[in-house]
Amino acid sequence: MDKRKIEKGVRMILEAVGADLEKKDIAATPARVADMYEEILSGQFKKAEDELEVILEHKHDEIILLRDIPLYSMCEHHMLPFVGKAHVAYIPDKRITGLSKIARVVEVLSRRLQVQERLTTEVADVIMKKLKPKGVMVVVEAEHYCMTMRGVKKPGTVTVTSVVRGVFRTNSKTRQEAMSLIKK
Repeated sequence: MDKRKIEKGVRMILEAVGADLEKKDIAATPARVADMYEEILSGQFKKAEDELEVILEHKHDEIILLRDIPLYSMCEHHMLPFVGKAHVAYIPDKRITGLSKIARVVEVLSRRLQVQERLTTEVADVIMKKLKPKGVMVVVEAEHYCMTMRGVKKPGTVTVTSVVRGVFRTNSKTRQEAMSLIKK
């Protein structure tokens, strides 16, 4: 990440909106914003698949669900945050991973310039590819600040996206069971 370019760009934006760059509280803003982008967009330089390297052989063949995984991402259209939670369910076919590994996949993929629809799909795809489960279901609920702060200005509006793979797609009872666990 080129933090110098970010600082230069932020300085230009501050100048364009009429901010006084000599003001003590604003003088360090370009560097702070560059540091912030380095942190919140750190997922762009990581492979989410690498987070699932620890795979255990296990005979568990029922739903494993992580509910309410917090996520923070940046909309690639307006560079404003979207904030919410992910619910990730899978049914293993011999392979399981540490629970924190699933949350790390969500973390890596959300720390990019992103759209919610793609984020939801990418989480499901990474889990399907690495764990080869019988099925995966991912539901993401998020509030988009590009709808809250600007444009339509509708705070509290939550966008819900879902992706189902394998048995969650082909078996409506399995899909319903996972949804009922998510809604608890």
